[in-house]
Amino acid sequence: MVRLKDRYLLVNILYSDLPPGHPKDAPVPDLLLYNQPTAGELRPQHLLKAIRGEVAALFGDCGAGAVDRSLQVKYLSSATSTFILRISRAHYRLVWAALAFMNSLPVGRPGRPCVYRVVRVSGTMRKVEQAAIQRAKLLMLAARDEMAGNKNTSALDALFKADKVETRRLAAPTQDQDEPDEDVAMDED
Repeated sequence: MVRLKDRYLLVNILYSDLPPGHPKDAPVPDLLLYNQPTAGELRPQHLLKAIRGEVAALFGDCGAGAVDRSLQVKYLSSATSTFILRISRAHYRLVWAALAFMNSLPVGRPGRPCVYRVVRVSGTMRKVEQAAIQRAKLLMLAARDEMAGNKNTSALDALFKADKVETRRLAAPTQDQDEPDEDVAMDED
């Protein structure tokens, strides 16, 4: 029996503009500026269509055919602007590259400017879910500290430090070099 091997990508949508309806002269906390909820009309079908279109634009028919069958949105949260993609292990780098080149939401006219940030790549859905839960907890704690006026900690610094700790933990040589990585953390600076 053949086992199909997949990769799961945990992706955050980061915005660089002010939230819709926010007054231009009102102060905006850093956490709110970058981690905004996504518009309610974004659906998994919209994401899939945009990603497939970007893969086709970057890699042509060969790339589009490679990711067409195995690309699937497993989870989409508008509240946290997070989604999880499933793709075959052989082609996940094509999707990752396409996400790096995408610069707007696939809904609305013109699409709202954003950046798609791959936070975690894993071989199992469970590990990606755990990473998403951990990041959501960090966001909540950072937002609470920022709203309380704690100037010693920055919400963005807290998230990036957590990513660096995760990267160092996974980089420790605990596995044999012959075995493939099960999890890969992001944000190598």
